[in-house]
Amino acid sequence: MLQPVNVVPRQLEAYRSILGDQPLELIRRMAEPLQGARVLHINATAFGGGVAEILATLVPLMCDAGLQAEWQVIEGDHEFFSVSKASHNGLQGMNLAFTEEMKAVWRRCNEANAKALGGRYDFIIVHDPQPSGLLSCAGRTAGAHWIWRCHIDTSRPTPEFWDFYAPFVNGYDAMIFTMADYVGPGIDRRRVAVIPPAIDPLAPKNDAIPPADARRVLAKFGVDLTRPLMTQVSRFDPWKDPLGVIDAYRLVKQSLPEVQLALIGSMASDDPEGWFYLDKTSRHAGADSDIHILHNFQGVGGFEVGCFQAASDIVIQKSTREGFGLVVSEALWKRKPVVGGKVGGIPLQILDGETGFLVDSMEACAARSLELLRDPALAGRMGEAGHEHVREHFLVTRNLLDYLSLFQRLRGPAPSDGKRISSAD
Repeated sequence: MLQPVNVVPRQLEAYRSILGDQPLELIRRMAEPLQGARVLHINATAFGGGVAEILATLVPLMCDAGLQAEWQVIEGDHEFFSVSKASHNGLQGMNLAFTEEMKAVWRRCNEANAKALGGRYDFIIVHDPQPSGLLSCAGRTAGAHWIWRCHIDTSRPTPEFWDFYAPFVNGYDAMIFTMADYVGPGIDRRRVAVIPPAIDPLAPKNDAIPPADARRVLAKFGVDLTRPLMTQVSRFDPWKDPLGVIDAYRLVKQSLPEVQLALIGSMASDDPEGWFYLDKTSRHAGADSDIHILHNFQGVGGFEVGCFQAASDIVIQKSTREGFGLVVSEALWKRKPVVGGKVGGIPLQILDGETGFLVDSMEACAARSLELLRDPALAGRMGEAGHEHVREHFLVTRNLLDYLSLFQRLRGPAPSDGKRISSAD
């Protein structure tokens, strides 16, 4: 059932020109006691969404640091992924039903994947709710440290969902959350590590893109390069509020008729709701030829996404709930100011008034977007500040260092002996 994911090798040395010497030397020192450690990452999909993008870089960099790291994905049918999508929404507070039949579907899939879990590992990192039952189903093996990595905000979950999942995740040796505020009720905070996600500056999406290449890609998809462009990159999901982005764009268009909007998403195998919301978004856009709705099944991959971010005048991330929002760091790295929702991990990236603007309504989103479109100098200053903010806090090498530090702490005294993994108070 578990399927291995092949990753492209990467070398830490390639990041020296971006980071300088000191961060790389620190990674090597932290990795020294962990040489040969066997690490397994498990998640629900090999493409689509931030988790897959993170693992595509993090796993090979762990290998280059001297660890034996692997990545595997669980298998599940449409029924399971429908349940897991409902769980994703319910754990973030959406008021949904969680039936005994849904719970049984989830258990069966986790049990089947657990039976296929083989090999001996020192660290097993299980990402998000979908496979969080693997530890309970597979049981412990000598020497293995189990870690649950939560990429969503469980601070105010719907009780029916949290009451079901909490006993599973509380069995892990450590639990990683993006922010301390995301830790759900009843979690043993001595075993919590706070690790924000990060982007790979050398990925095709984020590496320096020649302006001519970006212009060629946008022209291919019908964008008029002589006119201003707003872009949001995200899954087609109610939490990302693409309908609200369209409404904000329409307000901007009243004052700036030449503006265009691009909504770009990735249709992932673990998100059956995505196609429904893509259709809903398209219907809301109507016949407006200045709204470009695109996704990976239309040939929009990582490089094309990077071209849209690089060539846009401003980037939007009008989420109403958000785990982190890697696309914010992606845009800031490209020196683009971002107008984002004042939720989740977005305020970690957008320093309001410095690297972009934080908003909490459609009207505010429109007003701030119009301000940046009318003031290119302001947009440029914010973009430069955003680039440096990401360099300091949200690059994959920092993420790697955080994992190495956690691995070392787990090999020390157990949390049950009174040792904290990290403070989440």
